[in-house]
Amino acid sequence: MRTRPTSVNIISWFIIVTSVLSLASGYYSHGNPLVQELMAKNPMPIALQYGMMYGGLALSLVAGIAMRQGHNWARLVYVGWSVIGLVIGLATSPMKSTLIPGAVLFAVIAYFLFRPNTNAYFNPRVAANDA
Repeated sequence: MRTRPTSVNIISWFIIVTSVLSLASGYYSHGNPLVQELMAKNPMPIALQYGMMYGGLALSLVAGIAMRQGHNWARLVYVGWSVIGLVIGLATSPMKSTLIPGAVLFAVIAYFLFRPNTNAYFNPRVAANDA
């Protein structure tokens, strides 16, 4: 049986918990005029913004669960979607400086998701061939 690295355990639980909390807060913010005003400043239609938010959070939730099970595709999907979201945010956000903390956190997560012991966890055949 493969031993899950502590970093994967922490990261996957962080992704799961923040995805669930963000889904809940997104749902409860639908009628908030301040949220609608901020979303209106973005050139993308509000419906598309909500669709990307819910779709991205659902994707992150699934990826977080699958990472705990050792599926390599999960970390690739999480990193890929995060990069796409960051690029879209940089292109469309009227307040680009608010993206900096999330980008730094993503860089730290990506670093830990691709360390050698983490690669061995997600690719057990590679680790077996090295032994």
